[in-house]
Amino acid sequence: MSQPHETVQVALGERSYRIEIGHGLLANAGDWVAPFLSRPKVAVITDDTVGPLHLDSLRNGLRAAGVEMVHLTLPSGEATKCWRYLTETVEWLLEQKVERGDMVVAFGGGVIGDLVGFAAAILRRGVRFVQIPTSLLAQVDSSVGGKTAINSSHGKNLIGSFHQPSLVLADVAVLGTLTERDFLAGYGEVVKYGLLGDAAFFDWLEGNAPALAKGDIAKRIEAVRWSCQMKADIVERDETEKGDRALLNLGHTFGHALEAATGYSDRLLHGEGVAIGCALAFEVSSRLGLCSQEDPSRVRAHLKDMGMKTDLSDIEGDLPDAAALMTLMGQDKKVTQGTLNYIMTRGIGQAFVTSEVDPKIVKATLSDALAS
Repeated sequence: MSQPHETVQVALGERSYRIEIGHGLLANAGDWVAPFLSRPKVAVITDDTVGPLHLDSLRNGLRAAGVEMVHLTLPSGEATKCWRYLTETVEWLLEQKVERGDMVVAFGGGVIGDLVGFAAAILRRGVRFVQIPTSLLAQVDSSVGGKTAINSSHGKNLIGSFHQPSLVLADVAVLGTLTERDFLAGYGEVVKYGLLGDAAFFDWLEGNAPALAKGDIAKRIEAVRWSCQMKADIVERDETEKGDRALLNLGHTFGHALEAATGYSDRLLHGEGVAIGCALAFEVSSRLGLCSQEDPSRVRAHLKDMGMKTDLSDIEGDLPDAAALMTLMGQDKKVTQGTLNYIMTRGIGQAFVTSEVDPKIVKATLSDALAS
């Protein structure tokens, strides 16, 4: 039986592009990429986890359409999103004589997508690139929308630019090689979409996510499609995050602080931080009287049903105290004129941006979470 194929359009005028979602897309990668090429060659950047698993499949899929590739393999992990590897990537692309009319391919998870997108943005003042995301997190979130960045010692994603891809190829077949932990970390970004703006999607996930996690291909394609469509709709309204796009950061203000507190290490993956952050955002919203206490309970129950990190106690090792976590939150990109903007919620599917949050309640919520 043939698997479904979905296309999501991101309508941004001259910067518009398609997200192609299906099973086995790598085998036809050349057919998808070739129409964008001025010459039949691409430069691919991947990491040392994805490369051994999938690089041959991509090479064969490109070669079938007469497209050759050169590749660079970087270390996997969040620590790669730094000046050192950005410099290495850009210098390698220049060595390969990549021209402004050429195409760079980001072949990996969110780290590779963010880093390579930024490299493409600054190389020769901007070359085109294709996102071929290989993690669930990258397929539903970081590969879509044109946010590219590296991390700083001051915080996550603080150095970067908006640079839209020319095409996104989301092949759910590659998700089969993810560890359970990596898959569930990506699911943290999937569930975020239901929580921020679509209660019907959250309802669907409550009923279908267990099968999705076990490998149901049609449900995986549908979850990626639904997530990408929601993100595309928001990006079309607010490409450079001056308004609605900030809603996509539900859970991220808390999550990024926790990532910084754990040194961007394997103690806490990005999607795990987002999941815990969503639970905290709902708890703070409830304490502020914005939503009922049933909402945070329902969120946490679903995350626990999926076997995900839900509480601060689920993070191995010591964490800073509430005051130190608040300081880390203050480094967030959502700080405007010294004021931290929070994404709060009036209920499942009803997130909104506000700076009117009593820091004492945030601190008390964090203190209670650390103590539990």
